[in-house]
Amino acid sequence: MRTIRLHEFGAAENLRYEAVADPEPGAGQVRIAVEAAGVHLLDTALRQGIEGGPMPLPQLPTIPGREVAGTVERVGPGVEESWVGRRVVAHIGQAPGGYAELTVTEAERLHEIPEALDAGAAVAMIGTGRTALGILGFAEIGPETVAIVPSAAGGIGTLLVQYLAAARATVIGLAGGKAKADQVFENGADLALDYLDPSWPDAVRARYGDRPATLLFDGVGGEIARAGVDLLGKGGVRLVFGWSGGRVEFDERELAERGVTSQTVLGSPMLERAGGLRALETRALAEAAAGRLRPAVHRFPLADAAAAHRALEGRETTGKVVLIP
Repeated sequence: MRTIRLHEFGAAENLRYEAVADPEPGAGQVRIAVEAAGVHLLDTALRQGIEGGPMPLPQLPTIPGREVAGTVERVGPGVEESWVGRRVVAHIGQAPGGYAELTVTEAERLHEIPEALDAGAAVAMIGTGRTALGILGFAEIGPETVAIVPSAAGGIGTLLVQYLAAARATVIGLAGGKAKADQVFENGADLALDYLDPSWPDAVRARYGDRPATLLFDGVGGEIARAGVDLLGKGGVRLVFGWSGGRVEFDERELAERGVTSQTVLGSPMLERAGGLRALETRALAEAAAGRLRPAVHRFPLADAAAAHRALEGRETTGKVVLIP
């Protein structure tokens, strides 16, 4: 099969398109003919050899990728033959191997793809979709909500904007550049702003000065997070799920005096909720199949994985990035 392998930590160019032996499913596993493989920002950090993240560095050489959709073509011992020929999607967990024409994973991780979804959308929902719904589970949302969504043109941001708009919340979406901001507005935001323009907080105050923000969905950190927190009113909540713009610390006493709270929701807080990640995956696929959530998908050929990494790191993508073998 053809795959992408990383032999040395470093630049995106270290991702090589190579031929390797086909993997064989072990006990309790299936082999999937991959139609789409997800690319996550975490993949770019692991590729660089950055330690200290939510996953350990892989042993090299490695085939990156942990989200796949395709058709089951072979099963291992102990797995029902009825899985063969079914279109499935899976988050394959700690074990990488998604950037390939074929991959193996445990049968217990599989979800059958709803007929309404293509492989790219299914991959988006099994990872990004479950995370978006998990984040939303920590918020009370309704017509009185005024929510700020940085990186609103990204995979998670796109789904957050749609969900909030459907709940009749007031949605302020931020994106890098006018073109992305226009997409955010078309996706349902009430106000869509280019965060590269440092005056964006003034535009928010000019529009909603009498209605301070109640929620900040912070997957970015950095100066955008600081500006977003400044826009929160008494009782406002910052939900933290990433720091692509840099980690930022706030004076807890100052936040308390303002009546603002900050909570990190990834990791244990999300894993410990009823049903865990599996329940979120099931719900995410159902929401997309019903058309209530519509993931944006940015596709690259498998052979162009390096270009996909560069585009993701350069914030040149919209929605979920997937590789197509």
